[in-house]
Amino acid sequence: MKTLRILRLFILMLLAGMHIPAQAQDSLPASKLIYKINIKENIMPAAWRSVKVGFEEAQSLKADIILIHMNTYGGMVDVADSIRTKILNSKIPVWVFIDNQAASAGALISIACDSIYMRKGGSIGAATVVDQSGNVVPDKFQSFMRSTMRATAEAKGYDTLISGNDTILKWRRDPRIAEAMVDPSIYIEGIIDSGKVLTFTAEEAIKHGYCEGKAENVNEVMEQAGIKSYTIAEFRPSLLDRMIGFLTNPFVSGILIMIIIGGIYFELQTPGVGFPLAAAVIAAILYFAPLYLEGLVEHWEIIIFVVGIILLMVEIFAIPGFGVTGISGIVLMVAGLTLAMIDNEIFRDPVNFNLMTILKPFGIVVLAVFIGLIGGIALSRKLLTSPLFPNLALQSNLNKEEGFVGIDTKIKNMVGAEGVAITILRPSGKIQIGNSWFDAIAEFGYIEKGSKVKVSKDESGQLYVVKV
Repeated sequence: MKTLRILRLFILMLLAGMHIPAQAQDSLPASKLIYKINIKENIMPAAWRSVKVGFEEAQSLKADIILIHMNTYGGMVDVADSIRTKILNSKIPVWVFIDNQAASAGALISIACDSIYMRKGGSIGAATVVDQSGNVVPDKFQSFMRSTMRATAEAKGYDTLISGNDTILKWRRDPRIAEAMVDPSIYIEGIIDSGKVLTFTAEEAIKHGYCEGKAENVNEVMEQAGIKSYTIAEFRPSLLDRMIGFLTNPFVSGILIMIIIGGIYFELQTPGVGFPLAAAVIAAILYFAPLYLEGLVEHWEIIIFVVGIILLMVEIFAIPGFGVTGISGIVLMVAGLTLAMIDNEIFRDPVNFNLMTILKPFGIVVLAVFIGLIGGIALSRKLLTSPLFPNLALQSNLNKEEGFVGIDTKIKNMVGAEGVAITILRPSGKIQIGNSWFDAIAEFGYIEKGSKVKVSKDESGQLYVVKV
């Protein structure tokens, strides 16, 4: 018993020695959860999906900070605008570490973040809108980008400074600087001359309020921010995320539309073949499915596309000519494909409505439909005459010398035969020769019923008669 008491006393003393007073506990730094999302490629729909899914995961993990690890030369403006809006509306603080470049659309995303850190030798800016060839697009596109950059900088707010009896409001990020990253005509004394698009180095960005500090890696970013205890969770896209990002790429979407249109046309030209229609159906599934999973496509948009196909089929197979039904079908098909690319939220928010958001996918669809139709015509002609696919069309020649003729040879032997007109020939009617009836045409004038006739000639299987 004495040994047991001594053991208990020893354990209590040990626990007492390990106990941390309440005041000491409060002084320990709380560990921060940092959720990292990488944007290290061109800003395309795949980047938007990574950001969207990553933000949802960060919220479910109750992350303290979302850190975007960026190195990009830019990308699609509409995708960057979606990411920018997501950042501005985030309840979790969003930081960005520019690990070399944040050009064009990357600059827009960076300015939307609460804190910017840059690597030595990095840069931010050069946000002029260009086309795929690198040429500057018309001013109406630049105007949209200028206002978006300016509004993003303004969204970061301003600091209140007291100077004597005066209260001075100073923008945290000067909107004019953000605008100068797009418009070369803007002049800001001591910062940028007119005629040049603004791009900041890390030192310049710190000097003018567009960077909180320099860092060589994520750990140094945390040191710069004064965070000593932290855990990093990183977003890693799944195979499904990669597939959706790939299929929602405008270039891939355009190819799928071409396959849809080309496959339908080819199937109409060669009914019963099967594989062109199968290719069109698979392409339609690959086109609509990822957009549906992304929340861009709603049921009514798919229904519009299907109704368009049905109307087009009705026009081709049931109604002679080509009129309202066929045109309506084409319009509905194009509308369904176009609306599938557009986030329906823009229709519910008139303030942020932008006509270019509609015109761009519409242009992609129209161009893809045109190329798909031309490609379908060319492919159908090539395959139908190709020796690789001999069963798609009859390739054999039925020559007369080989005994093949397109009419009944017995009719050719009727020339000179006599018969009786069974009906009035005016000029066509029926005659009887022997026990057989034949269609015949009076070569001269009319021939009364019951008159005797004689076959004068035969032309392409048609008997001509004269009155005897």
